[in-house]
Amino acid sequence: MVRSRSFIATPPGATIKEQLNYRGMSQKEFAARMDMSEKHISKLINGEVQLTPEVAVRLEVVLGVPAKFWNNLEAVYREKLIKVEAENAMDADEALAKQLPYNEMAKFGWVPETRDSKEKVINLRRYFEVVELSLLENKQITRIACRRLAVTEKGDFALMAWAQEAKIEARNIEIAPIDVKRLIGIIPEIRSMTVLEPKEFCPKLKKMLSDCGIALVFLPHLKGSFLQGASFMDGNKIVVGLTVRGKDADKFWFSLFHELAHIILGHIGQADGISDKDEKTADSWSRDTLISEDAFIAFKSRDSYSAASVCEYANEIGIAPGILVGRLQNEGCIKHSMLNDLKEHYEIAV
Repeated sequence: MVRSRSFIATPPGATIKEQLNYRGMSQKEFAARMDMSEKHISKLINGEVQLTPEVAVRLEVVLGVPAKFWNNLEAVYREKLIKVEAENAMDADEALAKQLPYNEMAKFGWVPETRDSKEKVINLRRYFEVVELSLLENKQITRIACRRLAVTEKGDFALMAWAQEAKIEARNIEIAPIDVKRLIGIIPEIRSMTVLEPKEFCPKLKKMLSDCGIALVFLPHLKGSFLQGASFMDGNKIVVGLTVRGKDADKFWFSLFHELAHIILGHIGQADGISDKDEKTADSWSRDTLISEDAFIAFKSRDSYSAASVCEYANEIGIAPGILVGRLQNEGCIKHSMLNDLKEHYEIAV
């Protein structure tokens, strides 16, 4: 017997068991009379196997109850079972849906607006392309490499929602076959774009990455996700998504290079997902690709962190001044309140 709030599904086996008790017949004897194994009879009584029309005919002969009766019991049981499972799944998914930022997703046009909890579940299942929201916890479905500032359970669900939108938008981006060697070759050119305005580098960057088999997507930030960027495989393409909530240039470029690091270092598509070690390695690669350790040490040796000195050295190594400021702040060379006017603030249209 299986139940939900509104339905109870009782297998035909319960009636078979009543008949056996009435006759004082053991399951072993009944199995012999039915010319079936004891194991199968046990599963039949417990509702673990379907009562087929052939078994119904045998039951009519052995128990004297018409086959039509048994077939009808089986049909009713299967129908009720579907309703029980659907209702239980809906209840579980309604609880999961509360963990997702549905209203914010609706504001961005990712899902239809609604206040009805069941409609939210149905819309979210369609959005995530799963029959049940509980499947989102399956790593085979959500293999994501990402850079974010904090990790929380609710943030995990927000990340999944954000990544799904990136996947959906990436489907409209035409790309060449994945070519990691080509990506490695264009890294210096991508680095040189840090001195450009978004309207100049965005179209060029998207084209360069698409030629490497990478679909670059810009999306708004979802509250609670603490997300900076994410990358993952989707079919025959790599998707790289970046948040665009008016972030500083140094954070934008560090996030982009962090995701490119996951691709170049072979972290994307791993069976066990991305490890903490992979994240730290990607951080180091991003930091040192933007400003090499030797170049950073050389600047610190000048012992001058004035705005003029930062701008002069950034120009020498071909990097945006704000990126050097960010490195100095993160490594404790200057306070986080210093030289922020050298950081360009990006507004990238989604």
